[in-house]
Amino acid sequence: MDASAPLVRPARPEDARAMAEVIVRSWRETYRGLMPDRVLDDPGFVDVRERFWTTALTDDRHRDKRIAIAEVGDAVVGVAMAGPPEPPALPWRSHLYVLYVLAAHHGTGIGADLLDAVVPPGSSAALWVASENPRALAFYRKHGFVTDGTVQVDDGVRELRMVRAGD
Repeated sequence: MDASAPLVRPARPEDARAMAEVIVRSWRETYRGLMPDRVLDDPGFVDVRERFWTTALTDDRHRDKRIAIAEVGDAVVGVAMAGPPEPPALPWRSHLYVLYVLAAHHGTGIGADLLDAVVPPGSSAALWVASENPRALAFYRKHGFVTDGTVQVDDGVRELRMVRAGD
């Protein structure tokens, strides 16, 4: 396999630090101006996210989650996580909790590969996306998601719920 070709694979506990770094860098690239700088520039931000990923990858409470990373060469460039919806009575099969790809890799197909790795293609799913993120909104629309009119505010960011019908 070409060393520069992306590889999407299930995440492992030893990936937690790299995953945290990708998430923090992606948030800084995506949410600067939407989230408070104090959140994005917190010196402990990467450590907090690393603890989150370590728990997600090792704790039995998260065994029903599908977690994948995308690598180019030896570098992690994207992260995705999906699992059952919470609460479970919601009418879709999966909830996409995380999907981030570093800006330098936007438009390469890595996001679509990560989405397919954690949410089966054609299956019903839901997610939250920042209303001020037109690139993400277009990406999810391309993959069959539509806004359903539900809005929430999380960390000061207005988010729209998007859903996809399926099996």
